[in-house]
Amino acid sequence: MNQTIHPQYITDERGNRVSVVLPIQQWQKVLEELEELDDIRLYDEVKARNEPTISLVEYKEKRQRTNG
Repeated sequence: MNQTIHPQYITDERGNRVSVVLPIQQWQKVLEELEELDDIRLYDEVKARNEPTISLVEYKEKRQRTNG
């Protein structure tokens, strides 16, 4: 994330930060980045399995045979 985030904090009576307020555009950017990180994590997990792969055409043919 190359954009600087400018959060505002909500504090309790002791001054402890309990919540964060972000402008909606910054929040949306945070969500996009988290989704991208999740996609990368899932890709890495699947890639680490070293399972055999098939082409999309082969998959569709197999599925067609199975489902009629």
